[in-house]
Amino acid sequence: MPELTEHHRRHIIELLERGEDLPPDYKHLLFPPERQEYELVYAGKEREEDILAETMAVPLQPVKTFGNGGEDERHNMLIFGDNLQAMKTLLQWKAKGRLVNPDGSHGVKLVYIDPPFATKQEFRGSQDERAYQDKIVGAQFLGFLRRRLVLLRELLTDDGCIFVHLDWKKGHYVKVLLDEIFGETRFENEIIWHYPDNFQGNVNRFPNNHNAIYLYSRSSHTRFKRVAVPLKKPRKRDVRVWDKETQSLVAARDDNGNVIYREFTHKWADDVWTIGQSGVTKKRSAEYIGYPTQKPEELLRRVIESATEEGDIVLDAFAGSGTTLAVAEKLGRRWIGIDCGKLAIYTIQKRMLNLRENIGNKGKRLQPRPFTLYNAGLYDFSQLKRLPWEEWRRFALLLFQCRDEPHTVGGVELDGYRGADDVLVFNHLLDGGVVLDYGFIDDLHNQIGGKVGSRFFIIAPAASVAFLEDYIDKGRTRYYILRIPYSIINELHSRDFEAITQPMDESDINAMVEAVGFDFIRLPEAECEYLVKTPEGQMISEAVIRIKTFKSRAMVKGAIQKGNLETLSMVMVDYDYDGEVFTLDAVFYAADIEKRGWEIHLPLESLGKQVMIIYMDIYGNEYREIKTPADFRAAEAQGGANA
Repeated sequence: MPELTEHHRRHIIELLERGEDLPPDYKHLLFPPERQEYELVYAGKEREEDILAETMAVPLQPVKTFGNGGEDERHNMLIFGDNLQAMKTLLQWKAKGRLVNPDGSHGVKLVYIDPPFATKQEFRGSQDERAYQDKIVGAQFLGFLRRRLVLLRELLTDDGCIFVHLDWKKGHYVKVLLDEIFGETRFENEIIWHYPDNFQGNVNRFPNNHNAIYLYSRSSHTRFKRVAVPLKKPRKRDVRVWDKETQSLVAARDDNGNVIYREFTHKWADDVWTIGQSGVTKKRSAEYIGYPTQKPEELLRRVIESATEEGDIVLDAFAGSGTTLAVAEKLGRRWIGIDCGKLAIYTIQKRMLNLRENIGNKGKRLQPRPFTLYNAGLYDFSQLKRLPWEEWRRFALLLFQCRDEPHTVGGVELDGYRGADDVLVFNHLLDGGVVLDYGFIDDLHNQIGGKVGSRFFIIAPAASVAFLEDYIDKGRTRYYILRIPYSIINELHSRDFEAITQPMDESDINAMVEAVGFDFIRLPEAECEYLVKTPEGQMISEAVIRIKTFKSRAMVKGAIQKGNLETLSMVMVDYDYDGEVFTLDAVFYAADIEKRGWEIHLPLESLGKQVMIIYMDIYGNEYREIKTPADFRAAEAQGGANA
């Protein structure tokens, strides 16, 4: 690590005197990381302190509680959003005592993550160019994962542990990251998951039939239990006793001289777990969900049983198909699942409401304990408007990273601070509804002008602001308006808002996704035709959805410039919607819909009394329609069946 020399000092002083920014590399000179015997170095590596301080927390907005949860905050949690921002909020919950295990410890007892193993890339060039691009992608992946591992470590209880599931491509790099973040002495196991039923055909190397799972403890207080592995067939083994005469172990015998046998129905798991994948890859299997990278329930049973007791909190920050959550539910653990994909959220929702009590999803139906779906980073503004004033005020402060510290300046009651600057949450509910106009700013400045600093922040609903400016100057104070919905003001934010993006193709489902900031749900514009068609040469008719118009209304940069149908991510269908809960039956990706001329074909015989159809844009916004079979047949009756 380079040291701060006299030349560096003079250069820094010159730059500061000229009002110029310091080169990015200087942060390691000014704030050198703790020296280690070795570490993994890559482009853009951040200090842990910066990750913890600069990660933006976003409020968790309850969307729906499944089951009768009442006011009990201890119900299970399913969170839609970027896991980094959601975990920063959970870290605040931990500090406030809102994540408590039965033994009184604060935080999460067990973390299991199965992160994306690599990013999708389509770079073409020379061999050297591709090698360089691979390194760039690798650095991005390591930075992406390291930020999350730092927060996950902080979320763990003192006696908690983490299982990190990886494949052979990036596992060795991540092992070094884990050594840095948790400490090499906290490395407990490299578990090999061997799946012998993964046939790869005639490959020009040894077939890859395993993944690695790295187990790290939070501290020396972590304790693990042995995990039983059922035997396919019970085994008999003679009972051995020590024979003094022969000084050896010999078979014990009963009074009749018969050898005494003991039957074994299980063995204890070691660090090689042979668990087949057929249960999650074959459509007729009880476990099959149809979600890419689904993991077997037996795998997660061993993980959860080894490191937790009943009632302990289990976290999966890349929840995917929901295997961790399903097994945690079956084993009586509390759970928190986070995923940035709407498809994952709907898949998990359906899975949790259709559980079977045994591992492998067999046995009797299991009614799950109450769980709540939350939005983190993409909010329903209509729900916020219905909040009582005090809840609205708190949400507004959280949204813009302000401290909730009421105080008075010049006789005016203010709500908190943003950094060192004063913050006022505009009460738009007064007297049945008021607006923030120039007169309000004038009156405010007359009371507090000269008593506050150069910056003052006012948080208000966008619809309640009567002018377009993002800030207004009065004397030496600039009054910034932080609008809800989100308004990007570059002077306030080091990075522009980056939305979570939803996949347009199945291969994109497990891509790395990061979001910064927040946005509000905006219904896309959609126009579709519903009809019945009989494919040429076939006797069976199909229900057909023909998408004519689809445009996103998201406020994300570049969204408005995109043309018709360019922002469609996928269409999800519940064939027999019960009027309460959307149950995902089929998903159609935009890339596949486009190949069929922007048509979706559904089996007519599968349609129930009413069908729920969700059209989703690439930013996670949904347009929903409910149709009956008659709505499809109406077009047929009007002569448009084969249009």
